[in-house]
Amino acid sequence: MNIKQVAARLREMDGILILTHVRPDGDTIGSAAALCQALRQLGKEAYLLYNPEITATYLPYAEPYWAPEGWQPKTVISTDVAVADLLPENAAPYRDHIALAIDHHPSHGYFAAESYVDASAAACGEIICAIIRELTDITPAIALPLYVAISTDTGCFVYSNTTANTHRVAAELMGCGIDVSGVNKALFRTKSKVRLAMEAHMAANMELYDNDRVVVMQIPQALCEEMGATMADIEELSSLAALVEGTDCAITLRELSGDKVKISVRTGARVNATEVCRLVGGGGHRAAAGATVSGTMEEAKQAILAAVAKVTGV
Repeated sequence: MNIKQVAARLREMDGILILTHVRPDGDTIGSAAALCQALRQLGKEAYLLYNPEITATYLPYAEPYWAPEGWQPKTVISTDVAVADLLPENAAPYRDHIALAIDHHPSHGYFAAESYVDASAAACGEIICAIIRELTDITPAIALPLYVAISTDTGCFVYSNTTANTHRVAAELMGCGIDVSGVNKALFRTKSKVRLAMEAHMAANMELYDNDRVVVMQIPQALCEEMGATMADIEELSSLAALVEGTDCAITLRELSGDKVKISVRTGARVNATEVCRLVGGGGHRAAAGATVSGTMEEAKQAILAAVAKVTGV
């Protein structure tokens, strides 16, 4: 499918439910909210499925669009969901009935009846913006969540996935009159005291491997409990390890309940993060990928370090 075909398909739909992924970030929420608003501007009935893991950071962008309890959709689509296993538990009734998936992950699993995937897009929000241009005017109500989507997936336009088109789209959205300074302050220049304390603990206990090119930081569940950390305190902590000078492979391990560990990998040109995470059952982008594995933190660390060694040949 191309962008015009996706837009044409959306014009045919109504009673639309939009799904986002587990541990939702700004891209999945911002993309879904912007698309939902655009569909409503076309006079269509559209909602987002409530995501039980959403944090206070992104709740304001999704809350106006939550589907009412008991509402039954005619059509289901997803935004920024790479594989069906990344849907939240309450999306289970819709998992096998997704008509359209819109995504930018090269590891996309093609679980929907139709898919539009552009792995060159820095964020799913870039794709959604192009689709919306074919559907309706980009109003401030659309531009704000799109800016959240694109800015968060590019680290406020500093990650290596940022392209000239990313900046062009951001400029277009800013031209709609939205307050990006407030968004940037809240998302990129404000940290809670708990968040800062957790970063200090992670930095103090980091481990270096492969001639100091690989850094591992850990977030034990006990640390989160001890500090009373909320999900908003924890989200995006995976970006901390990538700041260590001299490293080009940053691994963050977060201990989850049920003997699970979430692995986040951020890399430079030497290490393909997607290939690394694919070896432990995950996926993502070349420079940023992840996986969730069973076992202890030590077992997860050894598994991901072995994956890095296999991919790099070291």
